[in-house]
Amino acid sequence: MGLVNHSKATYFILLGIPNTDGLQNILFFTFLVFYLCTLMGNLLIFSAIIADSRLHTPMYFFLCNLAVLDIGFSSISTPKFLANLWANSRTISLGGCMSQVFFYHFLGSTECLLYTVMALDRYVAICHPLRYLVIMNWRVCTLLAASTWITSSFHATILTSLTFTLPYCSSNVVDYFFCDIFPVAKLACADTYIIETVTFTNTGMVPMTCFVLILLSYIRIVYSVLKMNSGEGRRKAASTCASHLAVVTLFFGPCALIYTQPQLSKVLVTPVQIFGNVVTPMLNPAIYTLRNKEVKAALKKLVGDQMPAR
Repeated sequence: MGLVNHSKATYFILLGIPNTDGLQNILFFTFLVFYLCTLMGNLLIFSAIIADSRLHTPMYFFLCNLAVLDIGFSSISTPKFLANLWANSRTISLGGCMSQVFFYHFLGSTECLLYTVMALDRYVAICHPLRYLVIMNWRVCTLLAASTWITSSFHATILTSLTFTLPYCSSNVVDYFFCDIFPVAKLACADTYIIETVTFTNTGMVPMTCFVLILLSYIRIVYSVLKMNSGEGRRKAASTCASHLAVVTLFFGPCALIYTQPQLSKVLVTPVQIFGNVVTPMLNPAIYTLRNKEVKAALKKLVGDQMPAR
């Protein structure tokens, strides 16, 4: 009965990164550089693949999806955090907070599923090369990509709905730099057992299932590579898999630390979360271009076409 007299929260206040007083300018320009590099790198990858018909293959189709995801994922919290650092704009509306929770879990789940689909693509390409174009035809690729987006939208809708059907009638100060389920749910004046259980189950089962499928794919890939007689074939197979393995490690590492160790201190959780939200989306384009001659050639062609003739 004591809750009746309280008003429902219509906005939240984001406290930002703890223990950073006096470092606002340094953090602002650091995060701004990371964000601009993320946008530029992923837009270049996306544009190069679209512009070069030689890259219109399943592997690069999924890479286009990853570029879009990285742009969206880095845009969930970074612009608001930059506003917080530059203008001390810490207030976020209820709708804005809901959007951050929804898109964080929507895009995060989509990226997790997409990495699994990309592992399947590499498995078919290396283990069944003669049937690759038959198995991974455009209808199958489109269906796989669409399934990752649609499935993740349901996943995020459930988590967001459960989070914001809780009554928020006391403090509205979120002790974090963006709205996520656990920092927001701490403010609820009701039992949060259901949302915590569902969140741990969903955010645990989805990455774990994806990781196991990726691991099984690469066990089979390694077995096939070791059976190859051609040294050139082995190098090519290893090169195409190395980039994917690198981004999978960068994605699942922070994810595992955050959601399997909820009692970790803020000193560790916040840097890990920042790395996953800001640094990883910036590194993905570099990882996929540094060792990929086809993408580098497409980028050179794209940049060359944009240069004015002398």
